[in-house]
Amino acid sequence: MNDTSGLGDDAQLITLDVNGTSYEVITAPRRTLVDVLRHDLRLTGTHVGCEHGICGACTVLVDGLPSRACLMFAAQAEGARITTVESLADADTGELGDLQRAFSDHHGLQCGFCTPGFLMLAQGFLTERPEASKEEIREVVAANLCRCTGYQTIVEAIDACATARRAQRAAGTEETSCN
Repeated sequence: MNDTSGLGDDAQLITLDVNGTSYEVITAPRRTLVDVLRHDLRLTGTHVGCEHGICGACTVLVDGLPSRACLMFAAQAEGARITTVESLADADTGELGDLQRAFSDHHGLQCGFCTPGFLMLAQGFLTERPEASKEEIREVVAANLCRCTGYQTIVEAIDACATARRAQRAAGTEETSCN
């Protein structure tokens, strides 16, 4: 449970499924998902940028689809599967996931502030469109803002990961690697 001081009389108990774990949270009805993720669940990988849904830093997956956590009330996410950037790395070893390694290998990040949003946008997109072309990837990443990289290295990282995943599927291997 979380601290309920200052929530007012309209506080409500909600249950959120985040990264496969069920959490009970007492929150105000108009509290955003990003605030609950960061402050109540301590999942700080999801960043708060513009708070208007424009920058994409707060992108998470809701039932597998990229969503702006700053535009969604936490109560609206009840009953949905929420996936955050913390889910991409191995929970036991901390080893980076294939998409994270591709971003590192292709220098798809600089300051890193926008990176979690791009990772979740890419994860959702590649799940939906595993055969995506570089042009489609370029179009999708335009939905998020980055002030450092110029986007090309982000596109290259996502394309490399998609290519590696396709090759692994063709070979029938279970391991996921973008290297």
